[in-house]
Amino acid sequence: MNAKRKNQLDTRAGILKAMAHPTRLLVLEELADGERCVCDLQTLIGSDMSTVSKHLSVLKTAGLIEPRRAGMNVFYTLMTPCLLQFFSCIEAALAGLPICACAAEGAAE
Repeated sequence: MNAKRKNQLDTRAGILKAMAHPTRLLVLEELADGERCVCDLQTLIGSDMSTVSKHLSVLKTAGLIEPRRAGMNVFYTLMTPCLLQFFSCIEAALAGLPICACAAEGAAE
């Protein structure tokens, strides 16, 4: 494997690792509906601010979310909403379906 391919696979693994926590998956799903304030995410998650900040930091470092400051508040946006289509593929695999919705759409084109 060449260095470029290894780097690509390492990057993909890093993104999957960043997503590999139920709280971070919840944040990603919530941000799919639009920008959210950290205070709203803290209420949704039900954890202390330091725990929420750590989860947001992992997602931000992976390039999945982006912050925006507005006065004393910080708002987060999902950078790649299409990423959530990945979950439909996972659900299809869990249900034992031979093909997921996104693969079916690609086959129809």
